[in-house]
Amino acid sequence: LLGDKIIQAALATGAQAIHPGYGFLSENPDFVDAVGTAGLVFIGPTAKAIRAMGLKDAAKDLMEKAGVPVVPGYLGGDQDAKVMAKEAARIGYPVMIKARAGGGGKGMRLVETPADFDQALEGAQREGQASFGDPLCLIEKYIQSPRHIEVQVFGDSHGNVVHLFERDCSLQRRHQKVIEEAPAPGMTDEVRNAMGQAAVEAARAIGYQGAGTVEFIVDGSNGLRSDGFWFMEMNTRLQVEHPVSEAITGLDFVELQLRVAAGEPLPVAQDDLTLTGHAFEARIYAEDVPRGFLPATGVLQHLDFAQGASFVRADTRIDSGVRQGDEISPWYDPMIAKLIVHGPTRAAALGQLRRALAETHVAGSVTNLEFLYALADEPDFVAGQMDTTLIGRRIDDLTAQQAANADATALAAVVATGVLDVQETGPWSQLSGWRNWGAADEHVRLLSGEETLDIAFSHYGGGVFTIAGTEVGITKTGETSYRLDKDGAQKQMNAVATDADITVFAAGRTHRFSRVDPLMAAQDAGAGSDSITAPMPGSVTHVSAKAGQSVDKGAPLIVLEAMKMEHTLRAPRDGVLAEIMAAQGDQVVDGQVLLTLEPEE
Repeated sequence: LLGDKIIQAALATGAQAIHPGYGFLSENPDFVDAVGTAGLVFIGPTAKAIRAMGLKDAAKDLMEKAGVPVVPGYLGGDQDAKVMAKEAARIGYPVMIKARAGGGGKGMRLVETPADFDQALEGAQREGQASFGDPLCLIEKYIQSPRHIEVQVFGDSHGNVVHLFERDCSLQRRHQKVIEEAPAPGMTDEVRNAMGQAAVEAARAIGYQGAGTVEFIVDGSNGLRSDGFWFMEMNTRLQVEHPVSEAITGLDFVELQLRVAAGEPLPVAQDDLTLTGHAFEARIYAEDVPRGFLPATGVLQHLDFAQGASFVRADTRIDSGVRQGDEISPWYDPMIAKLIVHGPTRAAALGQLRRALAETHVAGSVTNLEFLYALADEPDFVAGQMDTTLIGRRIDDLTAQQAANADATALAAVVATGVLDVQETGPWSQLSGWRNWGAADEHVRLLSGEETLDIAFSHYGGGVFTIAGTEVGITKTGETSYRLDKDGAQKQMNAVATDADITVFAAGRTHRFSRVDPLMAAQDAGAGSDSITAPMPGSVTHVSAKAGQSVDKGAPLIVLEAMKMEHTLRAPRDGVLAEIMAAQGDQVVDGQVLLTLEPEE
């Protein structure tokens, strides 16, 4: 974010140009101007183009004049809350409030009833101010059964503009993309041509140069139609999900960016472009899905990606900016990596995605890997029948917590004792579990979710155990890989042991077991219902609670900002607020008590 230091570094090293990636500086026109003033080349569009598309209200007005279809709405000339509420009623509920400078799902609120409008507007304005320094918002009509389909465009300084087909980004949670794919399921040549032409016209209207994405909201209620899509916004940068388009076109988009920035014409014309196969990208995040997708923190004590390439086109591709041992902090985006797969058909690519997710193992921080695997196996998604509400509709099934099965529990117990890590050689190596009076008996206590497991097993040596009355063979076959022999069948599993946890990976599921400290004091069973604690480190941005106030269960009391997103903390039960221990602007740590309720009679 420190543009002046980046420019200084470029000048000091003799660099000729600066590539902004797809972070915040990639769409900052002041930074573009500063790069030019320093005598350097900005690898991206002009500052004028970024400004034209940077504010959603002005961009929609410009697109409407260029003949590009836009969603009905209010562009926010008067930001008075009463005026905004009146405009929302005119448009008709449900409506979407959007921070006009927003992006990445920040500053967006879906409002379904007038009663919820004022609170949603305040939240969107706060998030817009915190993330973009601009609290102004616009209102759009919310399209039923909406699909999010975007078109990749490229322009050069010679007036050439092409589109490189579409990406479907409909799998979203809180307006943030989770899995993207190209091409869009159900897309016809007629609709592709219409959307592609609209995207090209949008780019031409601002004299666009470099890589950009024109995003459309699409009515998916009755199949894709050439009159059923509307301009939503333009991202004047390379998108996070650009690798899926690279996969189906065979082009390197960063190379194209460099060539355009160097003044070369685009090396391809529209008629030269062909579409091959199908690609998916899944975003692997450090987030706690069972706790409402809260961003998670922690040290990546074990990081093992599926076998593939990094930052180049391949059947399986891994793009990541972290390594094993790195820390996921609360101060930035919780993305760990992007997993991209490419196959000859959608079904083949989807099967490849599931395999790659199952082969990706992360320990030390909670991740969304299991959620991604469940989503990649969701029947409607597998059939290509999805819209932006799919995750919300299926959230209970997709996030259902299943108790660890007997095999995962058995492996965790054995790994926790370390009996397979004994480095013995010679004839005695097969007798590590032997005792003069019989087999060695082991006991381990583990916490799985909310359940405490007391596991006793017998060890006979040679990797043979009796656990819960069943004989199981467990053999270590690699640093983290194990083979289980049980009832005549073999199963391959992976497990990682750290000081605090045992993490078992099997068939796309991640089972976490915590070692229980026998000296740990018992928690007061009722304490959780009498207080609100911070679910993560962050900054308090709003406090609506007052001591002595009566509240209903679920009432919003405190807003916490972490990892650039707002999280509303609500009353855990009906009651009277006893003490408020947080104020706006406070920095809080994970687990810190923020307020308490008076004890129930």
